[in-house]
Amino acid sequence: MTLAELERHVRTVPDFPKPGIQFRDITTLLSNGEALAASVALLAERARAHQAELIAGIEARGFIFGTAVAVELGLGFVPVRKPGKLPVPTIAVGYALEYGADRLELDPGAVPPGTRVVLVDDLVATGGTALAATDLLRRTGAHVAAALFAIDLPDLGGAQRLRAEAVPVDALMTFPGD
Repeated sequence: MTLAELERHVRTVPDFPKPGIQFRDITTLLSNGEALAASVALLAERARAHQAELIAGIEARGFIFGTAVAVELGLGFVPVRKPGKLPVPTIAVGYALEYGADRLELDPGAVPPGTRVVLVDDLVATGGTALAATDLLRRTGAHVAAALFAIDLPDLGGAQRLRAEAVPVDALMTFPGD
């Protein structure tokens, strides 16, 4: 499946979550077996190129792609969670979202120091979530080898913000606007 064909599986929902926003919904991509498999294979190929030793995924849709990529590569998966979801002591960071603020947590014992981690999520917009996850992973002593996304919204600058923090970024698809 070509990248242009994958793009056709992403639904645009106008005026969500607020007027003027063009929400890029991956539900339609996830519900198509061929599109999902192609997305995972392409992300796994890119993670392999970055010599991933471990895959980290951001709650919630990063779990979908990240776990599948980890399985495809025969690697482990580490979830970067919302607050209060992990049963062990965690490290945490607050960050700004496109539409507000949030917090992420990570089990520091799940990431051995020096590990080459590839971060996976469904979409990069402003980059706040991915930068927060990168901060947490780096605090464990891990090397964030790359951040991979199904979708980049380049007009919002998130990929550029990650690159400014020395994180290589790759996305399968790009869509203009918000």
